[in-house]
Amino acid sequence: MTPNAVESVSTDTDPNAGCVLTANMDTETLRKRKQDTRSTISDQNNNSTGSDSGGGVNHCDHDTGTPFRAQIRWPDFFAQLFVHVGFLIGVYYLVTFRAKFYTYLWTLGLVWATGLGITAGAHRLWSHKSYKARWPLRLLLMFLFTICGQRDAYTWAHDHRVHHKYSETDADPHNAKRGFFFAHVGWVFLTPHPEVVAKRKIIDMSDLEADPIVMLQRRFYIPLFALLVIGLPVLVPWYCWEEQLTIAFWVCFTLRFTTTLNIAFFVNSVAHMFGNKPYDKSISPVENLAVAIAAMGEGWHNYHHVFPWDYKTSELGSYLFNVTTGFIDCFARLGWAYERKSVPPEVVARRAAKCGDGTRFLTDEYAHQDAVWGYGDQDIPKEDLDAIVRTQR
Repeated sequence: MTPNAVESVSTDTDPNAGCVLTANMDTETLRKRKQDTRSTISDQNNNSTGSDSGGGVNHCDHDTGTPFRAQIRWPDFFAQLFVHVGFLIGVYYLVTFRAKFYTYLWTLGLVWATGLGITAGAHRLWSHKSYKARWPLRLLLMFLFTICGQRDAYTWAHDHRVHHKYSETDADPHNAKRGFFFAHVGWVFLTPHPEVVAKRKIIDMSDLEADPIVMLQRRFYIPLFALLVIGLPVLVPWYCWEEQLTIAFWVCFTLRFTTTLNIAFFVNSVAHMFGNKPYDKSISPVENLAVAIAAMGEGWHNYHHVFPWDYKTSELGSYLFNVTTGFIDCFARLGWAYERKSVPPEVVARRAAKCGDGTRFLTDEYAHQDAVWGYGDQDIPKEDLDAIVRTQR
């Protein structure tokens, strides 16, 4: 395959298999299916949640005899408290115009550029393997991602793979069913559920372990944090345009760091709660335009959880609401990004028709393609016509 080619892939199984419609099942059949599922579930396919009439059932191995109670990890809690208070101090310096103009531009540029290290790097490349990148691009993405300060790329991708594999179960590191606050930031400073710890051990990370750039960044993350997360953003404005060191610290470190952090957190919280579900109404992730804009294309989350291998993380073709896709495509033209994986349109349309909530692109070419004006419309399926004739009176 040529470096600029876009690869369309599909799973070995029916992509619609994850959406099971139970409306036409009798109660006894449904009960038996649930019992059979619980007795045969394994770690290899444990990525769904069953339910009884009383609530959700988590197909994990943890013994639930003793209720789990998360404990606060106080160092992590105070770290979050510090950067969020620092964010407010940084905002004060900005709104009172005490920071110099170039400091505004420098901070905004860092938020945008380093965000691509998360979206194109840690997320679409290292977490999902949705495309491949040659070493210069991997090095650039690692440089940008490290400035964000969101842990090392290996750990970030590790937890993200667990999140997708066991989404909305106890094994999900930021399970949205535990509430907005937990999904947004609470999971960062609370002890993980035992199932998260267990499932981390079985997720395949061999591809990243074979990547020297990923492993070197992991090995030297602490000094890199000091140098690139704090040192570079703060010292550049101090040295280049004589910004006050304290202002540079609160604006270019804490405000910038916390802004990028919360944009990423919105994908875990807002994009799992507020929006439409055009591709699968049975799962928590949603499509959220505001998050898509802020996170440079990461807000089309219902699509992304249904098709996590698509390098675009969405069905949209416009770069306006998916800047990261444009970034990857530009480097594909240079030959640095290649084997970009996507989903055939017919697979997307079929999944949306079977499992979606009916909100998928009401103005696109697929909209209302099966609509009819009434009896006599030639587009009425034959089986529907037969049923109408049988029941008319």
